[in-house]
Amino acid sequence: MAYSPRARGRQVNAFQALALLLSFALIAVVGGVLVGAMVLPAVAVVNGTTNLAVTTFDNLPTELAMKPLSEKSTMLAADGSVLATFYAENRVVVPIADIAPIMQNAVIATEDKRFYEHGGIDPTGMLRAGVRNILNPSATEGASTLTQQFVKNTLIEAALQSGDFAAAAAAKEAKGAEGYSRKLREAKLAIALEKTTPKQTILEGYLNIAQFGINLYGIESAANHYFGKHASELNYMEAATLAGVTQSPTKWDPAKNTADSETRRNVVLRLLKEQGYITVAEYTAGVATPLASMLHVQDTKVGCMAASAVVPGSGYFCDYVTKVIASDPAFGATQTDRINLLYRGGLTITTTIDPRQQAIADAEVKAGVPVDDPSGVGSAISVVEPGTGKITAMAQNRNYTATLSQVAGETAVNYNTDQAYGGSTGFQPGSTFKPFTLVEWLKQGHSLNETVDGTVKPLNENMFTTCGAKGPNVPWKPGNAEGNGHQMSVLQATMNSVNLAYLDMAKQLDMCNIMAGAKDLGVHTGTGKDPSTNPSNVIGTDTIAPLTMAAAFATFATGGTYCAPIAITSVRDSGGKELAVPQAGCRQALEPRIANAVNYALSNVWQGTAKGVPEPPFTSAGKTGTTSHNEQTWFVAYTPVLAAAVWVGEPDQANKRMQDMTINGKRYYTNHQVYGSSIAAPTWSRFMTQALAGVSVPGFAAVGTLELNGAPITVPNVVGQSVDAATATLQGAGFKVSVAPDQIASTVPAGSVAAQSPGAFAKATKGSVITLQLSNGQPPAPAVDPNAQVQPVQPAPQNPNPGKGKG
Repeated sequence: MAYSPRARGRQVNAFQALALLLSFALIAVVGGVLVGAMVLPAVAVVNGTTNLAVTTFDNLPTELAMKPLSEKSTMLAADGSVLATFYAENRVVVPIADIAPIMQNAVIATEDKRFYEHGGIDPTGMLRAGVRNILNPSATEGASTLTQQFVKNTLIEAALQSGDFAAAAAAKEAKGAEGYSRKLREAKLAIALEKTTPKQTILEGYLNIAQFGINLYGIESAANHYFGKHASELNYMEAATLAGVTQSPTKWDPAKNTADSETRRNVVLRLLKEQGYITVAEYTAGVATPLASMLHVQDTKVGCMAASAVVPGSGYFCDYVTKVIASDPAFGATQTDRINLLYRGGLTITTTIDPRQQAIADAEVKAGVPVDDPSGVGSAISVVEPGTGKITAMAQNRNYTATLSQVAGETAVNYNTDQAYGGSTGFQPGSTFKPFTLVEWLKQGHSLNETVDGTVKPLNENMFTTCGAKGPNVPWKPGNAEGNGHQMSVLQATMNSVNLAYLDMAKQLDMCNIMAGAKDLGVHTGTGKDPSTNPSNVIGTDTIAPLTMAAAFATFATGGTYCAPIAITSVRDSGGKELAVPQAGCRQALEPRIANAVNYALSNVWQGTAKGVPEPPFTSAGKTGTTSHNEQTWFVAYTPVLAAAVWVGEPDQANKRMQDMTINGKRYYTNHQVYGSSIAAPTWSRFMTQALAGVSVPGFAAVGTLELNGAPITVPNVVGQSVDAATATLQGAGFKVSVAPDQIASTVPAGSVAAQSPGAFAKATKGSVITLQLSNGQPPAPAVDPNAQVQPVQPAPQNPNPGKGKG
């Protein structure tokens, strides 16, 4: 049966356990290991320890259950460079053929010189050690063979992998009854193991499982760490150094305790000489060589806190990857299974991060708002590749620190991601949310040149339709950053980000359709909820992560293909087997004609709200965003080959306004506040210009005529109708109505439509404004016939008596 770390017989006292151990050793010396194992119960009767023998030895298992050893996992950047490593035990398993013979011999010479002679235990050594322990009760001399040590380490490893830390501690016990009982268990398992397992396989197992320093397991990791080479390349002095470490991995650690380790190395060199593994000359040269001159310590890049030292600011991306692994069922049935796989599975994780883009992103986000800026304002950038969903960069103006003790400028919270992936709950995107209303506007057949009303006026939620029903009676007074507003085209409303114009658009749509369209582009809140259908969300009141916004806008860049953001391209286990990884699931979320129209509209941002921000020298489009009181600001923009969302705002105090404060040395007064164009847009521009330097960036596909101007339709004739009837007729045909303030003379009744512009039966696009002029009830002046003859005026007759006129 296979041995469980918890399996043990009846509890006994130290004297009984030692007596049994000595009896076993004595018989094994005289009659051999197998005889000792068979006759031990009878001997125990004589010694008065029958119960112990029967329950402890006869019932001990004879098969060692071995799990795959814990191995470190390695995270790679997209170019194959090492980003970080993760491990419960820093180990790389290698076959015996990849371990230098002198290393094998050094361990044998140091730990078990009769390794190739015994059958799993060394009876002579056990007897000698037992006698010494009797003479000196405080002694803990072991005399364990390599096979027994391998058994011990295997039991400890199995307990640790199962999370049974008490069993692991018991497997390490060296004193008293538990210590002697442990040795009996190890002895029987060692004997059984040697019956079925070749010596070289046992030696290979030991060299891979043993601890060779502080947090170093297995000979390959030790060789790499201390000497910067593979285990197959070790020379005799290096082998002697490492063979000496296993006795006390902390005390003899070559890097931490070099002088003590050198002394221990020299002991091993002497053993190698005495046992004929090296010559006298080699021994003399070896002990004369300072250990410090041999060391080439390679610090292992442990965890995500070390990642930023490799690729600037990449700790947050690294942390995001670990959260993906811990939460995705592709990596295990439970979260515990997934975390164990990461820290013990020897994975090679290839990620999407581009080191060059990441370095630029980190530099520019910190140039916009430095880490140590007294304002405390946060900033983050998420970069996504359109068409693949690959996250190529993720940075923020904080230093990644996953410790309880943090100073200003340090945090483990990832501003770029959802709460489930180590992020905050997201931030209000403001006007960067408007393009989702524009999408639904275009889907419903409206055009970019259609006129909308951007005038500031009181609104009510009952003016909006939600899932086919009118909203509740809730008054609302939104405003425009640009002033009172006026009638304008949708193109102008987008370019200048006019709130009331977009709310006017939303009144003509259904809020459920707007938010369903946003959801189709992957939009969700930072806590994983669907977008709110409240009318205020048209101007971005939900809290959303930058990564979500970047991926949504990347959909426009591809002509309508949405790809969920991904951080991992491949995962291989320790045996090289490819594991399933989360997929981007790219799909056509928008008709290309809709995406093309959105691209056209958003490409005007450089002449609108981002006017004054350096426009990159290639095709691009985007949208600024600023919340009502300047708490959060954004710039989400894209090119056909790369998309990025930049957020600048208050990370911890959602309602703190970025007004009347100094950020990065610049003062922002109450009447000159922080907008999306202030810091976020310039950061995006600096990043993208550098990231795509030398890259051929194509243009966007052309906007369609229908999406730009709408389909021309015939204007109905409403002359002679009442204002209400004419309005109903025109609105039913898809037009908007405006009534001129001045009435005109007409033959139609007063108050009726006397004239319209454009005129009846003319062609106009849907949504165009038809201006009506009403009759004042007065007949028009008679028309003058231009062909009528004009009679000459006859002069008055002459007075015959001029001097007699009246006075």
